[in-house]
Amino acid sequence: MKNISKLLLIALFLLGGININAQELKFGHIDSRELLMSMPESDSAQVKIQKLGEDYQQQMEEMQVELNKKYDNYLQNRDSYTELIRQTKEADIQEMQQRIGNFEQMAQQDLQTQQQQFMAPILEKANAAVKTVAQENGFIYIFDIGSGNPVFWSETSIDILPLVKTKLGI
Repeated sequence: MKNISKLLLIALFLLGGININAQELKFGHIDSRELLMSMPESDSAQVKIQKLGEDYQQQMEEMQVELNKKYDNYLQNRDSYTELIRQTKEADIQEMQQRIGNFEQMAQQDLQTQQQQFMAPILEKANAAVKTVAQENGFIYIFDIGSGNPVFWSETSIDILPLVKTKLGI
């Protein structure tokens, strides 16, 4: 009987300890997109990316105008061209279309690369602030509700966005 009492006491103690620890767990959430949009560094990075995109767009438009001129010239004069000249002009137009397509593809890749490079230090700064706030306030998990669709979060989950903005001086 004494052994059963001891086991029961130990079980109650262990179960009670587990409940106490479970109640101390702190969960938080943050909308990372909102945080990044509120950071002044993001604005300057977006301006740089937008400028680069506009430069690429202008270059593509110039190339397209040149292609259209060549094509219009070809259409107006094709009946007067010999077969060799006609084939050469058609090949030239096709090559130019390919160059424009290649340029567009490379421009998009470069824009993505540049955006990643401009945003990397901003993301590092934001992540460091989130980590610091989480550690200072005893959170064990911070869920990012901006990067996906969380199925559920409890009202007991704390939105740490204001704390992180304060940490960043925003």
